[in-house]
Amino acid sequence: MMFDLTGKVALVTGASRGIGRAIALKLSAQGATVVAAARGDHAADTVAAIVAQGGTAEAVGVDVTDSTALEALPGAIVSRRGRLDIVVSNAGITRDQLLMRMKREDWDAVIATNLTASFTLAQAAIRPMLKQRSGRIIAVSSVVGQMGNAGQTSYAASKAGLIGFAKALAREVASRSVTINVIAPGFVDTDMTRAVVEKAQIDWATQIPLGRLGTADDIAAAACYLASDEAAYITGHVLAVNGGMYM
Repeated sequence: MMFDLTGKVALVTGASRGIGRAIALKLSAQGATVVAAARGDHAADTVAAIVAQGGTAEAVGVDVTDSTALEALPGAIVSRRGRLDIVVSNAGITRDQLLMRMKREDWDAVIATNLTASFTLAQAAIRPMLKQRSGRIIAVSSVVGQMGNAGQTSYAASKAGLIGFAKALAREVASRSVTINVIAPGFVDTDMTRAVVEKAQIDWATQIPLGRLGTADDIAAAACYLASDEAAYITGHVLAVNGGMYM
């Protein structure tokens, strides 16, 4: 089986729904033990679905903007599971507004959740990865971080920041066979996009050469590849999964 993750331990943030849930399920289907992280007990349903399909998983309640709790998470996983091989930094929020009307607290919330949390988690996760001389860190960015989008300056800044962060960190840890990569999804059919009126979804689809919105499984498949041994020679890369919307 390609992308065989048997024996690997994976942490996925924002794992309660949408892209994070799909990634957790797909990593498990490839053999990984999955730690599904989300606020409160929101990841419990994801873990139940993994167990139902024969996988091994646990749910962890964590607010990624709580730096103390997030810093402790990788070490706690290593203590329980013996290792940490894969980290998918997926948790994210939007607080969309034109810049001239944007509240500073909304800007700060987006940066804290989408960018600073990825820094906090990566800093803690690379310690055991460097020690075991292997690891995969995957940050979920966005096409908006590559091309921009009116009304999303905070979101675009946070997602673009992930790209620069990943490229710099990839150079720091490559000598220990730890890879750092980014997935940049385009418009994906999730709960958030389904809440948008149908006309807007049609308008989005016209911008996509493949003629459809992506699915959470499209992104999960990319995560499985980057987490696998087959991707061992790929680092500092931005994998665009956007149907050709931005090339």
